[in-house]
Amino acid sequence: MSEALAVLDTIDLNFSQEGLLVLNITIAFIMFGVALGIRLRDLKEVFTKPVSVITGFVSQFMMLPFITFLIVVLFRSQITPTVALGMILVASCPGGNISNFMSSLSGGNAALSVGMTAIATMGAIILTPLNFALYGGLFIEIYQAGEVSTLLRPLKIDPVEMFRTVLILLGIPLVAGMVFNKRFPSFTGRIMKPMQVLSVILFIAMVVVMFRNNYDYFLKYIKFIFIIVFIHNAIAFLTGYSLSSVTRRPRADRRAITIETGIQNSGLGLVLIFNPRIFPEDLEVGGMAFIAAWWGIWHILSGLTLAGLLSRVPLPKRDNGKSSDYKDGKVVPSAASAKG
Repeated sequence: MSEALAVLDTIDLNFSQEGLLVLNITIAFIMFGVALGIRLRDLKEVFTKPVSVITGFVSQFMMLPFITFLIVVLFRSQITPTVALGMILVASCPGGNISNFMSSLSGGNAALSVGMTAIATMGAIILTPLNFALYGGLFIEIYQAGEVSTLLRPLKIDPVEMFRTVLILLGIPLVAGMVFNKRFPSFTGRIMKPMQVLSVILFIAMVVVMFRNNYDYFLKYIKFIFIIVFIHNAIAFLTGYSLSSVTRRPRADRRAITIETGIQNSGLGLVLIFNPRIFPEDLEVGGMAFIAAWWGIWHILSGLTLAGLLSRVPLPKRDNGKSSDYKDGKVVPSAASAKG
């Protein structure tokens, strides 16, 4: 499999400056849509349910990157270094833009999901570059020190440039979206659902544009990428569920934490990959791009499937009052909660 995946790194996926600008605007728009669903009052979950929020934060930003690192080190002879780095980068990103909707659909604690999204988005400004620099750097050292053939060109990670990029792509849209929500709450409520749908469409369109000249390669090697992403995504969901179970979180909270951990903002990863200041244009990182791109599509399918399955499993009565629904950009009491 390693030899087959190595071909992906030889594919020219470089973008023009105009193309990169469009990518940056797209991901900023998507993050603005995420921020529209976040209000300062939602952060009260951090104080009212600190254990659940901390559990979700640890699951997403500590456990998932660490477990991913162990996996790529263990299977480094079966995958290429850039595929491994792509997995580490995705694991270092914050939650995806539809995790709140999925948490609500699953019957999970949507208020907790929104609170975790807010904390994760703010924390990612520092932790995404930090985790990638830490685990990516360690992996490169282990890979190049082993018996496996070394990279054609040494890969150096610039955490400062990555931090600056993430700050711009996450920080500014986050503040703008929250301010917009505060000033125009009624209008925000009306555009939340269309924004969520448009965000998904924009991401898929972004992936199609990126790989339109490499469609044949994508079809030829998707079976390998599919297996890797399938396993990685399943491990992400399992990480969230396991940690929230060990810490004995309420069932509704477990569902929210599980989905938050398994839905990653791989679109941010793609934008970082195509930033020539972080990864020079002549560096072969096609494997990273293919992993991040398919992750972004697959986690939508897997997340909706998991949420649908969980919704069919009734929560214990003691958990009903802790669940809530996410409608029109607002967290509202669930039907079960309203009755109780």
